[in-house]
Amino acid sequence: MRRQLYETAAIILTRSSADCDLRAWDLNLWEKIGFKHAATAAARKMSNIMHATLKTGMLFNQVPVGA
Repeated sequence: MRRQLYETAAIILTRSSADCDLRAWDLNLWEKIGFKHAATAAARKMSNIMHATLKTGMLFNQVPVGA
């Protein structure tokens, strides 16, 4: 599971052009602490989101940037 989360985080950083808060936050981290640490932080954040949605049973609804 960790490998898939890290791979997803790396794809969000490098290949995705989506305008979302997670990507903006992660790109900012990339500039400050480097790619590997930023990808690890994004993977951890995604695991926290996934855990919270599984725990509460609610669906994840992303709010657009600037909303």
